[in-house]
Parts: sequence; C-alpha cells; structure tokens
Amino acid sequence: MSNRRILIAGNWKMNGLLADSVALGRDLAARWAAGPRPDRDLLICPPFPLIAPVAAALAKSEIEIGAQDCHPAPSGAHTGDVAAPLLADLGCGAVILGHSERRADHGESDALVKAKAEAALSAGLTAIVCVGETLAEREAGHTLDVTLGQLRGSLPDGANPATVVIAYEPVWAIGTGRVATPAQAQEVHAALRAELIELLGESAAAATRILYGGSMKPDNAADLLALPDVDGGLIGGASLKAADFWAIACAGL
Repeated sequence: MSNRRILIAGNWKMNGLLADSVALGRDLAARWAAGPRPDRDLLICPPFPLIAPVAAALAKSEIEIGAQDCHPAPSGAHTGDVAAPLLADLGCGAVILGHSERRADHGESDALVKAKAEAALSAGLTAIVCVGETLAEREAGHTLDVTLGQLRGSLPDGANPATVVIAYEPVWAIGTGRVATPAQAQEVHAALRAELIELLGESAAAATRILYGGSMKPDNAADLLALPDVDGGLIGGASLKAADFWAIACAGL
C-alpha cells in the first residue's frame, strides 16, 4: 500500500454562477463539518471570478481552493490573463496546468505548460500538470509516446513531490462517459512513474502523486483509487454536484 496521500481535485471548468457556486461550496463545507471526513486531500478549482467567494464558503473546512490556469509571468501587460502570485494572494494552494482543453482550445505547448508550472512553483503553488492522449493517438498505439513526451516537456525545473502533481487524463474519456479500464489506467500511471524515476530519481518518483482524470464517478472511483499507481482523481462533471464529489472523496474507505 502506497504512503502517497490521496488527492481528490474538482475541476469546475467554465461552469457556475455566483449563488449556485457559493451554495455548492457551503454544501461541501457542511459535509466536512458533519463528517465522517475522508482522510484525503480535497481541492476545488472554480473559474477565476469564483475563487474568492468559493474560498470563503469553504473557509471552515480543510477543503483547499485552487485555480484552472495561470500565466508564466508574475505580472505585466497580459490582458485577460491571471498571474500565479495573485492566485496565491487569493488563497489558492494549487493550479491545474496543461489540461487537454487548454492544449486544444488555446494551442498550449509543452514548453508553455512548463513555463506556467515554473511560475506556479515560484508563487508557492502546487502545479497539477496534465498529460493525456486523444482517441486517435490511442487507437494508433501512441498512448505512451504521447503521454511520456508531454511529461518530459511539461515538467517544471525544480519539480519535487511536494510541489508537483501529475494528472493523467485520457482525452477520449473526458466528458464522454467513457472511462479507461483499471488495467488501462494502471498501465499509463505505471509508465508515468517509471518516467519520473528517470527525471526525478527513484525516491521522488515514488512519492509523486499521479491522479486519474477521465470521467471518474462515484460508481467507478473505488476501483480506480485502489490501483497501485493511482493517487487520486481530477474530477470534472461529478465535482459540480456536492453529493457526487463527496462520494468520490470517500470512495473505498
């Protein structure tokens, strides 16, 4: 059994209005207060304008607040972007970087993801670095080439288990209802950990958390979280319902 602490991170993506989002945060905080509490790390990453109000709603819990992206620069003339130091100032502890939707919608390269991750680390944030293959890449037999290549290109200098989390998100399983089988997930997670040994050394690789991020839900979370190299989940749609997110957080306990 791994001594890596499970992390369940909710990625709200571009969802939520103020009142409903605050209510969702308060619902999660109430569940935390009522217990039983999962002995796991919990993180919520809402859209930028909702970070402060959702953080306030979560304030009496130990559920952490995070963000979905940051700019590589700490400040400057970058209209529409958000700097990592501001996220830290708002109370964020982590930021998701290189999500497949950012890579696809905004053409983000591995080099840009790496620069953003290094900015996150400089601001004292944990960088959740995402990697994953499309359906076409999987069907062509390129899953490991793609995911390991993204890992090598996106991992920030100075990465260590305390500052970086890896998230494997098979693009073909995001929002589609399709889920990698436990065997498929474990194969990629094990390959990522083996690559981390080459990049960070054996002890650091053994301590680095690797999340699964492809349609994890209450009914499959326990099986996925039981895998030896799966150290949590990056949850999309299911994180928008307090009951579902809480069920995943408690899955298998």
